[in-house]
Amino acid sequence: MVKKKLILRQPFKGKWAIISGGSKGIGKATAKIFVQLGGNVCIVARTLETLNIAAEEIKSLRVDENQLVEVISCDMSNMEQVERLFKGYIKEIGVPDYSFNFVGISYPNYTDRLTIEDYKFHMDTNFFGQLNSILTILPYYMERKEGYFINMSSLAGYIGVMGYAAYTPTKFAIVGLSEVLRNEYKAYNIKVSIVYPPDTDTFGLHEEAKTRPEELNIIAEKAGLMQPDEVAEIIIKGVLKEKLYIHAGSSKVYWRIMRLFPKLVHKFTDGDLKKARKKLGKII
Repeated sequence: MVKKKLILRQPFKGKWAIISGGSKGIGKATAKIFVQLGGNVCIVARTLETLNIAAEEIKSLRVDENQLVEVISCDMSNMEQVERLFKGYIKEIGVPDYSFNFVGISYPNYTDRLTIEDYKFHMDTNFFGQLNSILTILPYYMERKEGYFINMSSLAGYIGVMGYAAYTPTKFAIVGLSEVLRNEYKAYNIKVSIVYPPDTDTFGLHEEAKTRPEELNIIAEKAGLMQPDEVAEIIIKGVLKEKLYIHAGSSKVYWRIMRLFPKLVHKFTDGDLKKARKKLGKII
């Protein structure tokens, strides 16, 4: 729950955020908090019906009746669509102060059971789905010498978790892209944050459980889940502090260990996998 002191401050009053992947999960939760803190939002996703339902939820949290909650129905992996719709929005409303890029999917499975189409679909959605938004908005940020990109990676953006051969590379790619943006456009006063959430109780995660390897379901049982609103609050606080890396839950600990002692992380993951396979009666 957002602290009353922060709500009273209204740090986003008069500001605009465009949130790609904003109709569900962490994206919707982030939009809710942004509005509670005085801002205006435009949420973007494919399905108009889901967007409209989410918009009504978000509107109920406005602190001022003049705050706006807009929707754009768009396939974020389609650059032509993104350019046309985003440029139309910017012409009508103005350049968003914050660009949250949270669009993403995950359909895990063993590497040998994934098709080349699976790999392409993940990259199109998770990487190009964010890149298309960034490339469309970037020239406007450069022109006015101000802007903020908040891009969604994952704990799988620095650890190659089994079962996620199609998903993990897309999240590594988002980290690389974000760090490049930070370095190239710092002189333009363009800020960048990379979000590393752990497993979060969302519709997408429940969909993942249907296809991910049995071993991973066993390992995940002891990891625990964060709620979308918990992660969203951490994201918003990180943005207000202009953090490059925004970690939620256990992701910060694993990130530090992976950077300093990668062999230790491998030891942990190997041990967890061995125990899970033993429980399933798998001998490899």
